[in-house]
Amino acid sequence: MQDAAQRLKTLAEQLMGAPLPVRIRAWDGSESGPPNTPALVVRNRRALRHLLWKPGELGLARAWVAGDLDVDGDLYRALDVMAEFIWERGEDSRSLRQSLRDPEFRAAARSLLALSAPFLPPAPPPEEMRRPGRLHLHTKGSDRRAISHHYDVGNDFYALVLGPSMVYSCAYWESPDGTLEDAQRDKLDIVARKLALKPGMRLLDVGCGWGSMAVHAAREYGVSVVGVTLSQEQAAYARKRIAEEGLTDRIEIRVQDYRDVRDGPYDAISSIGMAEHVGSTRYLEYAHDLHALLRPGGRLLNHQIARRPQADESAYSVDEFIDAYVFPDGELAPLGTTVGLLERAGFEVRDVETLREHYALTLRRWVANLEAHWTEGQRLTSPGRARIWRLYMAASALAFERNRIGVNQVLAVKTPEDGASGMPLRARDWR
Repeated sequence: MQDAAQRLKTLAEQLMGAPLPVRIRAWDGSESGPPNTPALVVRNRRALRHLLWKPGELGLARAWVAGDLDVDGDLYRALDVMAEFIWERGEDSRSLRQSLRDPEFRAAARSLLALSAPFLPPAPPPEEMRRPGRLHLHTKGSDRRAISHHYDVGNDFYALVLGPSMVYSCAYWESPDGTLEDAQRDKLDIVARKLALKPGMRLLDVGCGWGSMAVHAAREYGVSVVGVTLSQEQAAYARKRIAEEGLTDRIEIRVQDYRDVRDGPYDAISSIGMAEHVGSTRYLEYAHDLHALLRPGGRLLNHQIARRPQADESAYSVDEFIDAYVFPDGELAPLGTTVGLLERAGFEVRDVETLREHYALTLRRWVANLEAHWTEGQRLTSPGRARIWRLYMAASALAFERNRIGVNQVLAVKTPEDGASGMPLRARDWR
């Protein structure tokens, strides 16, 4: 009888039709696979049952979050080679329908079924977001629940990951050797300068997080700020921080949907890492709402993750792991789609800056923060949620590095009818 690791390696290669690029270490202590590679650790048979009951990414995610599947070694390297093995082999990949016609594939599937016994469906981890349907309608209620799922997991946990800046978006790096704090400060400052903030202006910060942009803008540029978030925990943290900074007379933090903001006009709007939550069905409405809230000549800085365009855009689907465990109902759009919708809403798009490599650097620092405080991170939230954040941030860093996704700052103006945009003649002279 073969040991479990050798059996799993053989079955994986039969099912996928390619050599396994990592070692497997099984629950019986056995190992098999290429040396000097990370090890995929299958801690118990339940990991196989997760995969059999939910084949594909969601089954893998459930096994990982539950702690039944792990990686020993370089997580980035393991994710990189496994992504190519499972998802990115192009014409060499076989569809499930094609595979089921193959007698060897069916025999391998039966062997995997026998190895996973008893064949009972394991419960999904409690960290999984479960809701009726997957229509991504982005009602106010569904958006509120989705935001709470992601952000209301403990401010102390986020402080451990993000560091003192408490900025949960791409930093702006002068050098890869710089500090995360300096890079986040520089990001907030470039946003303020692109918006041409000046004393006495009103700034609306949509999706204000823990108040970092609001504090920076009020303290360094003398503006009055309204920040809106759907997260109760973020709002409580931001209000306490603002009081400690002595800025309560200049900053108001609201738990409010952006669709309910009615006290314009504002001189400027910042939306940093928020628009990914809006959804394709609501994006034009989002753009119209922000356009209506600006005074003529006011500026919008929209900082947003983008995906690569597809030949058939109707085939786009939300990543199962991200949807179930990280950003429920989050959707990514190509940069061109975003720019087009902002223009349809009436904005004049004046500048686009791509920060793809900057986000990869940021995510690697966040992963390092979490790994350096792993035991505390699990205590502050849950072992499963700590595993979610480590996996999603490491995988996202690779996705930015490999140009599978990007992030862009789009500067747009509500240009008045006379065409006087108020923009400098030279691009990126942000004064």
